[in-house]
Amino acid sequence: MLRRKPTRLELKIDDTEEFESVKKELEARKCKREEAESGGGVGGASVSVDIGGGASASSSTAASRAELINERIGYKPHPKPATLPTLFGSLQF
Repeated sequence: MLRRKPTRLELKIDDTEEFESVKKELEARKCKREEAESGGGVGGASVSVDIGGGASASSSTAASRAELINERIGYKPHPKPATLPTLFGSLQF
């Protein structure tokens, strides 16, 4: 088996800027979670509101995260046709 030399990776300015923006976003989320957890012992009513908001936010971020991943890898999901004419077109026998 032939071995080839490792491929060279180039780091561009755009890559570093994107990394920094994602890093800041993750740190902001982490700070929000820590504040919500630390503030949870003080007010009981605010905890239920934060948990509900966090659940909807995490589900929306999960969907947007999946969309971002699909966009990045070039995957474009197509809806499946539900009826036979859409499967076979206008074929006549």
